[in-house]
Order: sequence, then C-alpha cells, then structure tokens
Amino acid sequence: MPVPHQRRALALGSTLLAIGAAACARGAARPSAAPASPAAAATSAAEPRELAADQQVIHALNRLAFGPRPGDVQRVRAMGVDRWIDEQLHPERIPDAATDEFLARFPTLRLSGAELVREYPPAQLLLARRALRRDTTRRLTPEDSAELRRAAQRGNQPAAELVTSRVARAVMSERQLQEVMVDFWENHFNIYAAKGPVTRHYLVEFDREVIRRNALGNFRELLGGVAKSPAMLFYLDNWQSTADSGRPVLQGRGMGEGGRAARRAGRRVNSRPPSPTPLPAAPAGRRRGLNENYARELMELHTLGVDGGYTQQDVIDVARALTGWTILAPRGAAARDMRRGMGDAEPGEFLFRPEVHDAGEKTVLGHRLKAGRGIEDGEQVLDIVARHPSTARFIAFKLARRLVSDTPPAALVERAAAVFRRTDGDIRETVRTIVTSPEFFSAAAYRAKVKTPFEVVVSALRAMNAAPDPTPRTAQIVARLGQPLYGHQAPNGWPETGDAWINTGAILNRINFGAAVAAGRVPGVSAARWAPAERLRGAPRDSQVDGVIAAILNGDASPDTRAILLSGENPFLGSNAARADSLDAGADDAVGADDAGAMAPPPDEMGPRREQRRAARTGGGRRAMVDGRRGALGQIPELAGLAQIVGLALGAPEFQRK
Repeated sequence: MPVPHQRRALALGSTLLAIGAAACARGAARPSAAPASPAAAATSAAEPRELAADQQVIHALNRLAFGPRPGDVQRVRAMGVDRWIDEQLHPERIPDAATDEFLARFPTLRLSGAELVREYPPAQLLLARRALRRDTTRRLTPEDSAELRRAAQRGNQPAAELVTSRVARAVMSERQLQEVMVDFWENHFNIYAAKGPVTRHYLVEFDREVIRRNALGNFRELLGGVAKSPAMLFYLDNWQSTADSGRPVLQGRGMGEGGRAARRAGRRVNSRPPSPTPLPAAPAGRRRGLNENYARELMELHTLGVDGGYTQQDVIDVARALTGWTILAPRGAAARDMRRGMGDAEPGEFLFRPEVHDAGEKTVLGHRLKAGRGIEDGEQVLDIVARHPSTARFIAFKLARRLVSDTPPAALVERAAAVFRRTDGDIRETVRTIVTSPEFFSAAAYRAKVKTPFEVVVSALRAMNAAPDPTPRTAQIVARLGQPLYGHQAPNGWPETGDAWINTGAILNRINFGAAVAAGRVPGVSAARWAPAERLRGAPRDSQVDGVIAAILNGDASPDTRAILLSGENPFLGSNAARADSLDAGADDAVGADDAGAMAPPPDEMGPRREQRRAARTGGGRRAMVDGRRGALGQIPELAGLAQIVGLALGAPEFQRK
C-alpha cells in the first residue's frame, strides 16, 4: 500500500495531468494563425477541422512522429501539414542518409538469425560445448572464466545493437511515421526477448525483415512474415507443434519455405510420420504433440480480437493447420551441440515439415480445409483470418487507439475498417484514413494521450536536439522508466492506454528523468545542441520560462505549470522520501543484469499463457524489468537557472501528453 507521501504525490500527479489536458483542450479551442499554405487551406475547407493550423502541425508531430525537434514545427508549417503527412506515409521516398550512416556501425543488424547464433553464440551454447568435450570435471581457471565473460559479452552484442538502433532511429530518422508504425507493430506482435537463449538473436531479423519491411504495407504479407518468423515460432512454441498421435500426416521431408518436398511427394498421406529426421526434442515434462499457443494468440491478439467470433474448436483446427511450421536445425555436430546446450532452441530458418503436419480435414471459421494438404493449410488459415471482418475492425480500432485517443470514436473505427476491407488490408491507406480525419484533428484528441516511457525518452531527446546514442544506455533508461524494449513477457504487449502508465513511481521517475536530461546526464544531450539556450541563458527568469514553454511545450502550459517553472519548486520533489522513489532507487526492483539489460530479464520456465497472468503487474513502472545496475543516470544534481526550467518543463504534465 502506498505510504502517505506517495498517495499525495499520486493524487497530485493525476490532478496535474488532468489540468494539463484541460489546458490543452482550452488551447485547442483558441484561434491561431491562418493555414500556412493554400494546400492546407483547401484541405481544411474541404474537411473542417477543429484544430487551428499551428495546432494541427504540433498534433501531427506528436502523433505521427516522436515529437518535434527544433525547427520541425516551422518546417511542417511551411510545407503544409497534409503534404507532410502524405510524405511520411511514403517513407521510401524520404532520404535518410544520416540515419543509414549511423546504423552502419552495427554489424549485427545486417545478419540473419542463423548467422547471429553462429557468429555471436549465446553463453549457454559455449557452456554446452564445453560439457560435450567432457571436461566438466575440470574446474574453471581464471583464464577460462575470462574467456567465457568475453564470449558472453560478444553473445550479447546482437541484443545491445538492436535496442540501441531502435532508440536511435526514433530519435534521428526523417522517416518518423515509419518508426511510429514499427513501434506499433512490434508491440502488436509482441515477442519476449528472454523466452530463450536465442530469441534475442532471432529478433534482429524479425525487426528488419518482417516489421520494418511491412509496417506500412499489406497486412496479409505482414501476418505471413510473422507466422514464419523463427522469433515468433519459438516464442509461442509453434516450432515444436506436431500432429497428435494417430492423426494422418504427410509422407516425405520438408525442405524449406513452401514445402517443396511435400509437393514432390505427391502429398501422400500416412497414418504415422515416417520421421526420416528426428522430431525436435520435447521440453522436459511436456509431451510432443499439438501446441495451441500461437493459434490462440493469432486469433485473439493478432487478428480477430478476443470477441472476434471464433470458438475453441477453431483454435484447435488452426493449431492443426499450423503443425509442421517450424525452424530449420543446423546439421552435424553443431546441431547436436546446440540442441543439447539450449534445450528447445534451434537456430535457423523457417521450415515446413510435412512428416509432422496434421493432414486431416479441418474447419476454421466455417471454411473447410480439405484433407491431404501440407503448408497450404496454414496459408489458407492466414488468408481467412487476415480478411475476416472482425480483423478489419480490430486492427482499425487498435490503430485509432494508438493514433487518436484511448477510446477512439466508433464512426472513425468503422470508416477505417471499411478501407481495410476494401483495400485488402492496405495498412498505408487505413492509416491515411485515420490521420487525415476530422476526428484526428479534433479538440478532443489534442494531447489526449499519455506518452509511454519510450515516447517520453525519445520525445525529450528530440526536443533537446540530442545526438543519437551509439550505446545501449538510452535504451536502459527507457527500461528504468518501466518499458524495456522486447521485455514484455505476455503476448499482449505493452499497454496502449494512459491509465496503465500513471502511478506514483512512474510520475516521479518521469520528473527525475526530465531533470537528468537538463543536467546533461543523458547521452547525446548538450546545451550547445539546443538552439534556444544561447538566447535564453542571460534573460530574466520570466522570459526564460516563456521561452522554454514556447520551445518545449509549444506554447501550451497551464497556470499551475507556469507557476512551477517560475518558482523552480515541483511539489512532487518536496521530500527526500519522494526522491527515494526516483530512477536510482528503482534498481531495488530490477531484474537481470547484463549488457542487454535494456531488453528483458533472464528467461524462466513459464509458458506464454501463464506469463500473461504474471505480466499483468508490469505496467506503468511496477517492477520494471531492467538491468540490475543501480543509478542508470547517476546522482542527479540540484538544478538552477535555465537548466532547472528545462528539467521542470520536460517533467510537466503537458510534455507527458501527446
């Protein structure tokens, strides 16, 4: 139970956030400058918008980007918000050479999952190989220990480079809507990085080839990429799902995507698998056979939604249709090493194995899947669920919730769902419908959403024109605020609604993060890069406050916020007890400790459904899954002058909303 100062802080935080929202709503109703271009004026005339022209620009930059950098508002105003939106909807047309140059320093981002496991093996694999050499009776020498530490550090490199690049792209990329959509889909198709030793290695290819390639593309292609991703196959256990005993299976061996060997075998059906290749070893205590984990999440979380009209029998038949969708194991001694050393995990590529595929007849959502087929069963299931009306509504709702409000207008969701159906799942056109709608540009939507920790950190760095961080440290800060990248255990992903992110600890951490940014304790931030600093440094306090409100809060600040900036006293930080709940003290609840701690804690033995129950308590900063090192930001000094105003503004309720 919260102690009295925590209860007072939480009540105050909720009040301040409400005041901030009310101030934004009042600001949205105020008149502003006329549209900056004839194109913007024509669009506004065709579809009346409640927000004034400047507010449309700020709103678009907060929702379709990770907040404005210095000069962005003026640039978007000059080109017109509608033209900017259209440009962002086509990221392939936007030059992004600086980002490409920055990412070139990370060699692991270009490799496949199989290559990463081979060239950057997890520490568990190295220990397993030592065991196979029968030298386990020999005690580790200091030289052995040093070698293992170096190898373990190298094994963590893919995870570290993935989270580092993810933050850096969000901070610096010109393709901001692309990064927003990557963040959305990574969360929609959530994968827990610590499910097993190689999951982190698989995630690199998942991010590059599945999510980024299809973030604004066709939903069916995105869904197919997810279904065949080694990361998802491993996370939700479908890689080990096989036909139950007694079910008919296909004869012959699968040899890669498309099931070419199954086609050559003429799709003959046997009552038992010939097993020319041994089945993957079942985990200890678990029988080999049908696994429903992925089938259930495919329908409940990825497509139809929990109320999408499917039954338990549909789940079973979808799972049967996806048997044999697995991961290709390496051959020879290396394969034995990896299987013995990592239990379930086998590095490699997608493979369809007809000899373990349930080839019996199935019925999915009223569609008959005839007997004797192979990989076509799974492909037809993906066709069915991708084009189901419930999927159109579910995806439209989730996109509108992310882009418009926690409770998006039903009429907007229906219009977006209709576009999704009419265009056969065109994500770009569905998003366009939402972000050019009157509901998107309404006063009710303006700064109506609370930023997630990832958005808080990235938007603050963009506001301060920070240089991208080439280390995992900034990603670790995101984790310490309560949202480790790829660190949500359950398949449902991080919450998309504001209530999940606001509690006593979360509010205090966000305020202290703002102070850390202003103190220069966050990588890439310097006063020299923030253009207003030189002009404001010698100005009177009230002029500094007005300048910071204009630069960081885009001119929207409640009287209470302005009073705090003028006085330099935030009531949240009025006691040492409140400061004890800061980012440094949060290390007491940290789990795990390694260079990739910005991702997730070490794996446990829980299955995804059980993980979901446990993970219900992870929202909003509770037991944040971060690296175990105390003091990610160091001791935050007492601030004064302009730095104090900047820190308070970054922690203000207006900045915490988007």
